[in-house]
Amino acid sequence: MGNWKELGEEIHQLGSTQDIVRRNYLKKLHDLTGRNVIAYYSGWLQKQTDPQLVSINDNDKNGFMSALKGMDWSKGLDLILHTPGGETAATESLVDYLRSLFGTNIRAIVPQLSMSGGTMIACACKEILMGKHSSLGPIDPQFNGIPCHGVIEEFAKAYEEIKQDAAKIPVWQPIIAKYPPAFIGECQKAITWSEYLVKKWLGTGMFANLSEPQKTDTINKIVNVIGSHDETLSHSRHLPPERCKEIGLLISMLEDNQDIQNAALSVHHAFIHTLSSTVACKIIENHMGAAFIQSQKIIQLPGIH
Repeated sequence: MGNWKELGEEIHQLGSTQDIVRRNYLKKLHDLTGRNVIAYYSGWLQKQTDPQLVSINDNDKNGFMSALKGMDWSKGLDLILHTPGGETAATESLVDYLRSLFGTNIRAIVPQLSMSGGTMIACACKEILMGKHSSLGPIDPQFNGIPCHGVIEEFAKAYEEIKQDAAKIPVWQPIIAKYPPAFIGECQKAITWSEYLVKKWLGTGMFANLSEPQKTDTINKIVNVIGSHDETLSHSRHLPPERCKEIGLLISMLEDNQDIQNAALSVHHAFIHTLSSTVACKIIENHMGAAFIQSQKIIQLPGIH
């Protein structure tokens, strides 16, 4: 029989009912695949909060460090993604960290949405599992919600119109004046950076075994769609699995394996329940029960082995 202190520690380890349900389904997915599992979930659809809290940021590294502790990295990683995206620097750092441990033996599972930086992470994996209800999104970068491609297109249009008719200067002057110094250059660099990363990750991961020039052609076709504001029209554009397959990404359908589909969707619904009914706005959790939960403050739950 445990004393008061021991029982208190046991209760803390077990967590709430929400925690127990999530852990149960994460472990079921692990038992089914034999691979390590980490779920990376944002509550941006459920919470009206600081966008920084629900986006990919450098603080997420702490959550992944906690989730990765004690794993057998030789078993690979299934990374369940549900995120609106976030900072390019944090995304790059996170992918570099995961690859330093697992190499390219990482699969992305997208039960619903993995947008922007989340799509970039998925492109760094060897394969992406999606359902008919799942979507990826464009990787074109934004500055405070302003699309970098849109800024460059607007500036180019202004240049051409003024070049042809100087009378257009008063029309364009207040529009161009709203941009801070060096903003156009920063937008171009942001576009170059995001496209460079995705091309590098696709070339060293998903399409590493393709020969040239097939590798280059395949990767360029993909990036020319997901990185193009002209092609996707909106940063929030949802790209369903059939479109992702069409442009060349290696997509496997969850519906092709009913057991994995049931397990993955059970995990998804368990996390959405937690994000909907608690103060949690981001959760990073592994199949051993170790969780890093972001609300207004960070809660860490130790794993149960």
